[in-house]
Amino acid sequence: MRSFSGGWRMRLNLARALMCRSDLLLLDEPTNHLDLDAVLWLEDWLRAYPGTLLLISHDRDFLDTVTGHILHIANQELKLYSGNYSTFERRRAEQLAGQQAAFEKQQREVAHMRSYIDRFRAQATKARQAQSRLKALERMTLIAQAHVDSPFTFRFRAPPQLPHPLLQLNRLAAGYGGREIVSGVKLSLAPGDRLGLLGPNGAGKSTLIKVLAGELAPLAGDREENTGLRIGYFAQHQLEQLQPQDSPLQHLLRLDPTASEQALRDFLGSFGFIGDDALASVAPFSGGEKARLVLALLVYQRPNLLLLDEPTNHLDLEMRHALDVALQDFPGALVLVSHDRHLLRTVCDAFVLVADGQAVAYDGDLDDYRRWILQRDNGTKSEDTRAAGEHSAEARKSKRRDDAERRKQLRPLNAEVDRWEAAVAKLESQKKVLEQQLADPLLYETRNKDSLREALNTQTKVIQDLAAAEEQWLHASEALEQAERET
Repeated sequence: MRSFSGGWRMRLNLARALMCRSDLLLLDEPTNHLDLDAVLWLEDWLRAYPGTLLLISHDRDFLDTVTGHILHIANQELKLYSGNYSTFERRRAEQLAGQQAAFEKQQREVAHMRSYIDRFRAQATKARQAQSRLKALERMTLIAQAHVDSPFTFRFRAPPQLPHPLLQLNRLAAGYGGREIVSGVKLSLAPGDRLGLLGPNGAGKSTLIKVLAGELAPLAGDREENTGLRIGYFAQHQLEQLQPQDSPLQHLLRLDPTASEQALRDFLGSFGFIGDDALASVAPFSGGEKARLVLALLVYQRPNLLLLDEPTNHLDLEMRHALDVALQDFPGALVLVSHDRHLLRTVCDAFVLVADGQAVAYDGDLDDYRRWILQRDNGTKSEDTRAAGEHSAEARKSKRRDDAERRKQLRPLNAEVDRWEAAVAKLESQKKVLEQQLADPLLYETRNKDSLREALNTQTKVIQDLAAAEEQWLHASEALEQAERET
């Protein structure tokens, strides 16, 4: 009998749900425990799903890609918004913009970030952090007001010192039981570095994080710590290392026995442990509550190097937003593994690709990585095979004849793909126009109920036609790919 971890069980349950023919698909946090590659695959699958999808997720990029409506639940009320999550966030921000307290809070944050940018933009050692704050400012006008009712607001406390460099890896190899997973790794981490680790599942991202954290000894090479290094390491297994019978306050007192109870309770309050919650035992806590407590313990220790391995699993959108904002102001170095593309995009300034036994600097962005994954999955013909026999004149002539015949055979299939691609584009354009119409508050007034009904009916038909067209396009594309392989 084979046993499975929680991640594997989740994948198996998800696979069972997707394999069943259905008209209605209910998914509750399907991206938890999935790596980024699996999330990208799931997105594409759900976009082609012809039925109705009801989804709970705290991954904003995932929501943006697969949803067309957001049902917001707050204060025991439900409100339906047309559009994806970003559209919902903007509309909710507009609704909350009239709250003076929220406006003043946002202005203080803007002033704080602008002050930092103005002071350090010209300094080479701080330029990267200044750019991170520019990113945050660009987002703030869109999202800050949508989170004014968030119970989470915290900042990383300044570490006692920031040595340079903090940690270095030199020609390092890592793995288990003498088997190398990654090798030849050269990496230097200094204050202000913000690295995201990308790569397929099992390529060695978590292994590399464990070596950086000092939890796994290297098989070869050197790991050099600077004096004064303070590591803050977050990984999913740490949630299970909490003392079940102890309260959040007791966990914190263990770190700082001399601190006053009120000061510690004030600190825990910023992580949502308010009142009696700070005194309750950890045993019945949800995964999200345990993750918040582990983050609180990590922040309290004032690290200068953060190693975060999937920190957003189990965290809701409000806590993810709070973590995002806090990381923008973190003065130390950061290494992040996450399937949350919003967090990767807004926090990381550079990426390292862990694949094929190596860990090397990656020059692209997350969109480039998505294309790389798709190309990797599809596979490519070897250069030697493509080059064989191409040098003789007769071979070139024969190749031209073969290519012409191949194009002739594929022409009807290409036309079919183009036809459905155009149909999909047209329907997507119609769908977008309808979503804009349905976003107009005036349409929901009583006098416009007939227009609303007509728009909703039209939208339903367009969505159905779009799903059918996308399926036809998929079949045509698969037929073309099959023909290309056979010819």
